[in-house]
Amino acid sequence: MPTKIEKDSVTGTETTGHEWDGIKELNTPLPKWWIYTFYATIAFSLVYYVLYPSIPGIRGYFAGTLGYDQRIDVANDLAAAQQQHAPYVTRIGQASLDDIKADPQLYTFASTGGRIAFNNNCAGCHQVGGAGAKGYPNLADDDWIWGGKVEEIIQTIRHGVRSADADTRQNAMPRFGLDGMLKRNEIDDVANYVLSLSGAKHDAAAAGRGAPIYAEQCVACHGEKGVGNPEVGAPRLSDGIWLYGGDLKSVTESIASARAGMMPSWGERLDEATIKMLAVYVHGLGGGK
Repeated sequence: MPTKIEKDSVTGTETTGHEWDGIKELNTPLPKWWIYTFYATIAFSLVYYVLYPSIPGIRGYFAGTLGYDQRIDVANDLAAAQQQHAPYVTRIGQASLDDIKADPQLYTFASTGGRIAFNNNCAGCHQVGGAGAKGYPNLADDDWIWGGKVEEIIQTIRHGVRSADADTRQNAMPRFGLDGMLKRNEIDDVANYVLSLSGAKHDAAAAGRGAPIYAEQCVACHGEKGVGNPEVGAPRLSDGIWLYGGDLKSVTESIASARAGMMPSWGERLDEATIKMLAVYVHGLGGGK
């Protein structure tokens, strides 16, 4: 509660006249240097507001008396970098893939540019370094749904998978369960047989029953023993690499409902040189054919 102003007996400093539970508040002014520094920052901010872009308005902002804009500096830096890289980009756009691979300097530039393009456009799904995720293929292993040669990778990048592009990669796995093509117990049997192809945990008796069903319904695309077929986008089933999960539940779901992942086409979004650089980078991750 408020009390009369008095001097503290220990420090000799006047109190503010307030006391809480017997504790009196000292009236200790801020140091002069601190106050002057604070005033200086206010003055500096006022000068900054006048010289540089600062105050927003309804139809824009105050541009400052110096006319400085960092966006212009960034644009100039980008233009300078593009001008410096233009000869390499032009060469890559015009060169064949064999020529790029045969020229160490050009290949290094293409791989570096592809990594940047990949991080900007592809890493959101395929992860940094092409590690992949559930439903998004790992691009660093040697398992390719549509082929792992550079030319095949370019085709996939340019036209996508199940995209609106007229030349997109396209396939459709039957929905054996949803469309009533197989009964539930038959689907379970086929799933166990599929798991047996890669040596995964499975029910041997069920796998035995599923083998003839697989031969009748699945072998045309996935091949005998599940070797797969990149020409039609049929994944290999015998390597233990799974796009949607390799447990019994996931494999059963794939057979019953099918999967229909989609990749956008980049042919109209990226120029030819960038697509080539992307393909070179992806191919060089370690799993390219």
